[in-house]
Amino acid sequence: MINKIGKRAFAIVFSVSLLGLGACSSAPDQEDIQRVPNKSAQALYEDAKQTLDSGLYARAIELLSAIDSRYPFGPLSKQVQMDLVYAHYQAGNTEQALATIDRFIRLNPNHKDLDYMYYMRGLVNIKADKNAFQEYFGVDRADRDANRTRVAFTDLSTLLKRFPNSVYAPEAKKRLVWLLNKMARYELKVAEYYYEREAYLAAANRGKYVVEHYSQSSYLDQALEIMEKSYEKLGLPELSAHAKETREANKRK
Repeated sequence: MINKIGKRAFAIVFSVSLLGLGACSSAPDQEDIQRVPNKSAQALYEDAKQTLDSGLYARAIELLSAIDSRYPFGPLSKQVQMDLVYAHYQAGNTEQALATIDRFIRLNPNHKDLDYMYYMRGLVNIKADKNAFQEYFGVDRADRDANRTRVAFTDLSTLLKRFPNSVYAPEAKKRLVWLLNKMARYELKVAEYYYEREAYLAAANRGKYVVEHYSQSSYLDQALEIMEKSYEKLGLPELSAHAKETREANKRK
């Protein structure tokens, strides 16, 4: 009987403790709500815009998110979502930015500012691929997986294909050149990794991939060189000679 009473008492105390923890965990949400004044959508947006222009991105996100939540179908809703993307991007919240962009594109497939959203999607994926600490100290990260880079390349390519006359097109073209070189450099790093470990066929195939897919990059010559060396190691003199001839022909152009 004592054991049963003890267990029951413990269960009651434990339940009360959980309720207390739940109340504590909900406090920040209530506090966030109270931090946003009860104003009209226009008044809140003016506050948010001023905050955003001042570079106070965390506070701007609070205000814009409140508008988005309170007035989801108002006349400012689309602009609020676009500003939210920019605020999340500047704050480094890449996943939130991508979620907002994808929702906007899905719900507004014909919006006049869709080019901006594809442009920002490319920028967000570029930022997501970066490691601020390692870049600050100059660590070479070309050996990292290039998936985000490829997605960013697709985003900006889509922008140029669908909106060739967009005001963002010139900047997108510049970034595409940079992304192309980055992807080629990644493949070349992998090729060099295989070559150093005497996996010559894999090295040659990686070099060939650069030649076939990134011929406009600045790493074409290095890709052909690693193909030449790898084929030589594999005892394939004709393929090695062809890679060498292609290198020399490119240099004469």
